[in-house]
Amino acid sequence: MAFLLNLSHYATALREFVVPTYRPERHYMRGPGPACARRVGEMDLVRPAMR
Repeated sequence: MAFLLNLSHYATALREFVVPTYRPERHYMRGPGPACARRVGEMDLVRPAMR
């Protein structure tokens, strides 16, 4: 049984390597990134951080 499970995982990994599936949720950015935070870093001096 463990052999079949390992074989199944191997086959899935091989398929993903040969023909990768696109999943938009893997690439969806949920908020501003670090570059945006650096650009607006001066605003932190004006507005105190919410903690």
